[in-house]
Amino acid sequence: MTTNKSKEDSEKDLKSLRKIRNTTSRATVKKLENIIYKKFKVLDHGFVRLIDYMGDDSSIVQAARVSYGKGTKKINEDKSLINYLLSHRHSTPFEMNEIKLHVKLPIFVARQWIRHRTANVNEYSARYSILEKEFYIPELKHMQTQSSVNNQGRGEKIDKENALEKRHIIKKHSESSFEKYSYLLNENLVGETLDLNNIGLARELARMTLPLNAYTQWYWKIDLHNLMHFLSLRFDQHAQYEIRVYADVILEIMKKWVPFTYEAFLKFRLDGFSLSSVGLEYLKSILKNKKFDTKRISKRELNEINSKFDL
Repeated sequence: MTTNKSKEDSEKDLKSLRKIRNTTSRATVKKLENIIYKKFKVLDHGFVRLIDYMGDDSSIVQAARVSYGKGTKKINEDKSLINYLLSHRHSTPFEMNEIKLHVKLPIFVARQWIRHRTANVNEYSARYSILEKEFYIPELKHMQTQSSVNNQGRGEKIDKENALEKRHIIKKHSESSFEKYSYLLNENLVGETLDLNNIGLARELARMTLPLNAYTQWYWKIDLHNLMHFLSLRFDQHAQYEIRVYADVILEIMKKWVPFTYEAFLKFRLDGFSLSSVGLEYLKSILKNKKFDTKRISKRELNEINSKFDL
């Protein structure tokens, strides 16, 4: 059995699952039902796939009104309540909704992603199974220098000649790493011996040669409150490109899942921003045309305020 054959079988199984229709009394979302098990491509070999979900916008409202003791309300009142809950940082009603995703991503992205310790994660095990020869290679436009102002970010674009050279180094190193991985294992993807004269090494040891741009996979289940926290950080323009593109796809899935919450999330989280008490004083000084000692405010907050208000 080849790698391609294994992938084809997996896709056939998922297509079969998509044809199954179950009757249920729980809340369902038609736009999500239409994309369940569908693969959304990310980067060169990655993807995001919806596996399951629980709840919709009305579930959030229902959970919130348990406290208030109120019955069913009109749609515009539901939207208003969701706006109120998000703007006043109420979290519990949003924790009642959950979503499960199947994600394929480079290992270095996964190590950033796992920093969000509020999800349930089950990752593909390289101790138990063999990783396919797939690794992430950046596009030329994403080959950039180290930022001079941000220790964890990128700076200027590299000229084409240098970008091609450095990308070639990344590719050759990745190919060499997988060749060594395959030699140490002495197995193909279905466990068959490659060379009878070679003694294979345990999978848990052979995997040490794998590069950080090798792809891994996991099931990732998270509640809506913590999903929004993840998106507010990873969809941000300061986030690394390779994780931001995953956040972009997940945000589109959220839009289909809970449209009222999505709108409120954009309004109060993504398109809004928080001010410190000093930042507030700075804005007041501008409105009142008074002097303000900018040494009192951090450079980062000052730049953000000036950028937001075109000052």
